Amino acid sequence: MSLLIDSLKSHCYAIKSGNNPTIFAYNQLIHLYSKHGLIKDACKLFDEMPDRNVFTWNAIISTHIKSNNLDHSELLFNTAPYKDSVTYNSMLSGYANSAGYETKAINLFKQMHSVRHEARVDEFSLTRMCNLTAKLGNSWYGKQLHSFMVKTGNYISGFAVSALVDMYSKSGCFDEAYNAFNGCSYGSVDVVSKNAVVAACCREGKVDMAMEIFSNQTELNDVVSWNTMIAGYAQNGYDKNAIELARGMERNGFRWNAHTFTSVLNACSSLKCLKLGKELHARMLKQMINLNSNPFVCSGIVDVYCKCGNMKYAELIHSRICVDNMFSTTSMIVGYSSQQNMSQARRMFDSLKSKNSVVWSAMFSGYLNCNCCENVFELFHMLKHEEPTVVPDDLIWSTLLGACAMQAIIAPGKQIHGYILRTTIQTNVKVISSLIDMYSKCGNVLYAQRIFRRVTVKDLVIYNVMISGFAHHGYEKQAFNVVDEMVKDGFTPDRVTFIAVLSACRHSGLVKTGEDYFKLMTEKYNITPEIDHYACMIDLYGRANEFEEAMEFMRKIPIELDVVILGTFLSACRVHGNLELAREVEGELLRVGGESGTRYVQVANVYASEGRWGDMGRIRKKMRGNEVGKIAGCSWVHVGSRVHSFTSGDPCRFENETLCDVLRFLVMEMKEKEEIQVYF
Repeated sequence: MSLLIDSLKSHCYAIKSGNNPTIFAYNQLIHLYSKHGLIKDACKLFDEMPDRNVFTWNAIISTHIKSNNLDHSELLFNTAPYKDSVTYNSMLSGYANSAGYETKAINLFKQMHSVRHEARVDEFSLTRMCNLTAKLGNSWYGKQLHSFMVKTGNYISGFAVSALVDMYSKSGCFDEAYNAFNGCSYGSVDVVSKNAVVAACCREGKVDMAMEIFSNQTELNDVVSWNTMIAGYAQNGYDKNAIELARGMERNGFRWNAHTFTSVLNACSSLKCLKLGKELHARMLKQMINLNSNPFVCSGIVDVYCKCGNMKYAELIHSRICVDNMFSTTSMIVGYSSQQNMSQARRMFDSLKSKNSVVWSAMFSGYLNCNCCENVFELFHMLKHEEPTVVPDDLIWSTLLGACAMQAIIAPGKQIHGYILRTTIQTNVKVISSLIDMYSKCGNVLYAQRIFRRVTVKDLVIYNVMISGFAHHGYEKQAFNVVDEMVKDGFTPDRVTFIAVLSACRHSGLVKTGEDYFKLMTEKYNITPEIDHYACMIDLYGRANEFEEAMEFMRKIPIELDVVILGTFLSACRVHGNLELAREVEGELLRVGGESGTRYVQVANVYASEGRWGDMGRIRKKMRGNEVGKIAGCSWVHVGSRVHSFTSGDPCRFENETLCDVLRFLVMEMKEKEEIQVYF
């Protein structure tokens, strides 16, 4: 600032004395005005200059580029009588860094090859084009650039290597990125190229390789190196490693900055460690870090409190510092949704004046996770009418399809599928798996299978969804065939795969096959069985009336039996009328699941099915004595564009009494024909 003031004084003195400043002085003043944001003054000074040279034109073009006025800088560039490499590179940089000007950047780069008398393509031009190629993700164009850099000898410096590594990494060509770094000479490896390849390894999920590179030539490591490695650990799920490395960063004499805090807060929220989150928050306050200036740090603190379930602290921080922070608001929506508090989540959602696809996705997911399917559809209509510029992403489409699957309503699901096809949306595997799941749960396995067969590139999730669909509808042979197909394609079955396969076995009564798959899971694939796997096996034995095997299997379970396993066994006892075993499991089931009335009703129904009314009354009395209730059963009917819900025990409360009148008429007919007893 003092330099600007001194220059302004000199300029005023020259004007008063009648002496025109030199071109060099004019150029310096334009540069200083631009540096301090005085764009109008810079333009006025340029217009008043009697003479100009190439440096003048470079200075004014750069001024407009820095102020994001690319159209005016382009006009100046086209009318400039003097141009050199700096002029072209400035314009190229402006185009490359601005959205929507990528084609102009490529055309200008091509033009530079034909005006070698004015400018030549140098290292700056090529690295800038590498950055543009990384932005576009065009590996084919990137390889052409790399070839040209090798031919012209512009691939040796650390900046050139880092640009190539970043370009290949962001274009999905990790091997080429690593080879570009590995092929450079030892002397040309600097901190910039090293940081670029560490970031590329972390982006690819190769954390061990990144750590190996980070640990070599430690004298090159700077704050960026440490932050890159810490962020790599946090983003790839190595949360404890991220925190430990951040501590090591301080031990090596490097001070934490906003990037460090953001990564450590991310790791802390993943671990749901409230104690560490509070420590980090207190440390930032002690160091007087301005949370208002960094939305990522601010939202990171809010996210920690939300993930740890402390919404009171999260609300306090958000309301004081992060009210207009979209990232923080998204965390608040997710936090309230996880506590089934959708009214507060909606309040946060409505508080934002403008919303991006991430905020919308969070609200959609919250409604779906809380089984508020109608709200999902209402929110989608709101999105289409109020935010036409927001394009629904894959998560929103998956949420809509998930709502259809949850209510088993195929008509809206087909409409969504048709909309995706009509708009030629590029769907990823997540949307495709959601489509298969929706059609399967809506009972149309044939449609699900057709979509599955048309997918050329499948992942493990798509295979698991199709196996589950076949298993749910009793197509055990088709389910087993898909498992075999998945293994042939090089995929390793996971715990979800075996839950689906064991479900297919229990629905079809294939005891021996189920035992073989359970053994395959534990011995060949080294998958530790979970509650759902054990429950499937017990249900398999129970449906086949093999209670001795079921009891023996339960004794070998290495974890404490929970309500799922015991409830599954009790259901099998009811099916086969085995009251003796039901009595044995009764006490244990009510001990571990006695806080829910569902378990009391389940036990009572076992006795009622065999006419043991005294035992049933005893369980009901115990249920009333412990003051536990059962969640009322609910069903719904989808008619037209509305869903009509019916809750057990509720009287008729409908807008149209016609429905109740029709029900009474039907009951009267049934009473006349069958002489049944009517209870309403």
